[in-house]
Amino acid sequence: MKIIRPLIAVLAVASLVSGCGRDGTGQREDEAGSDPATSVSKEFGDLGAVCGDGSPTKAAAQGVTAETVTVGVFTDFGFSKNSEFIDAAQVFTSWCNDHGGIAGRRIEISILDTKLTEVRQRMREACRDDFVLVGGGTGLDALGVKDRLSCLLPSFPAQVSQPGSVAADLEISASPSSLPRHDVYTGFRQWLVKEGYPQSIDKVGIIDADSPITKTLGDKTEESLRAQGATVVYHDLYPIAGVASWAPYAQTIKEKQVRGLVFNGEPAQLPKLEEALTEIGYSPDWIDATNNNYTPAFLKALGRSLEFQNNVVDLSGVAPFEKTSTVPALRQVEAMFARYAPDAKATFPQLRAISSWLLFVEAATRCGDDLTRRCVYDAASSMKSWTGGGLHAPVNLTDREVPIRCFNVERATPAGWVPADFRPDAGLYRCDVERYRFTGNYGGPMTLADVGKSMADLN
Repeated sequence: MKIIRPLIAVLAVASLVSGCGRDGTGQREDEAGSDPATSVSKEFGDLGAVCGDGSPTKAAAQGVTAETVTVGVFTDFGFSKNSEFIDAAQVFTSWCNDHGGIAGRRIEISILDTKLTEVRQRMREACRDDFVLVGGGTGLDALGVKDRLSCLLPSFPAQVSQPGSVAADLEISASPSSLPRHDVYTGFRQWLVKEGYPQSIDKVGIIDADSPITKTLGDKTEESLRAQGATVVYHDLYPIAGVASWAPYAQTIKEKQVRGLVFNGEPAQLPKLEEALTEIGYSPDWIDATNNNYTPAFLKALGRSLEFQNNVVDLSGVAPFEKTSTVPALRQVEAMFARYAPDAKATFPQLRAISSWLLFVEAATRCGDDLTRRCVYDAASSMKSWTGGGLHAPVNLTDREVPIRCFNVERATPAGWVPADFRPDAGLYRCDVERYRFTGNYGGPMTLADVGKSMADLN
């Protein structure tokens, strides 16, 4: 069921203002006498003022009136119980609307809860009602691409998951988490086996959850590692729901003398495997926990393994929370959450979501009163050095193949996540990466031509 909500109950934050930036009387909170000390700057990082007042007059497209813009947000909340994309949408739109919206148009959000499997149903609802999609994601996103392209609906996702969806037409990832034909983790993997832990290059292992998504990810991981000169001595699957005991997996890893381990699966499962490894006194040189585990909760879940095992993650050019004091864009996100969701803390996926929201608003503002899908898509896809106001390394949105060339590595320690010694050469990042192009056939992005459309049809 599709719901346009000014407030999301899952936040359980009484002070969260509506997505329309108004209280129950219809009066803006700043007009109702809110405490100026709690206000958040209208400027975001190096973007300056993103949202602002205006006097729009046209209803130029579906989901657009002279007063509002209706935007869809995909989520798997009904399945995962993870509200982070909903929360990010509420925080961002509340902040933006409090500062005038998109040149005077308030943003109204439409929550599209797929419950994991109802992707096509929600996409058809979005096709019927929404202007664009922004700041969301769903695990089975490829199921909705055909419908999205058929109705010419642009998407600015926080993350994409499946072949067919990654870099599909009319999709712009402000901070790409994957690429269609190139390995987004090339630099990280080169650093792991050639610089950081060169002794591990002949003894790499991979464990994947037994699902189509993670199995494909595991195959791509193995191809990429072999291309860097690594020898993969162990590649196994585990049931996606987990196992009764991780001891057999740990014992096999020890027997094969795996010195570098990549784990592709549910974040909650990795600490259990590491506990089994710690129990038998075995510690690989490194464990790639993937950035799904870049959270304080993961550090807590590791328990005694936090000191015994060496967990590293690649943030793919996104600024780490540990640098909040020196990165204005991160401080702004922190202030926005403190103002609009004081009981929540921003997460790594939410940084990608915020960048997507910023990109959409920047592009939409450039369109002025003639706010159409074609205008907003063209404006966004023309940006050659998008950083989300400083949230991440530059992304060339005109390049569909390799839009980002930077990486940065974090390491888990008892003191928290800290930057690893990966030799950054561009501020927080290392940007000397030539991405590896896959030779295997892992599926390609869906195009407008696949549904009998072209860019000439986009209005």
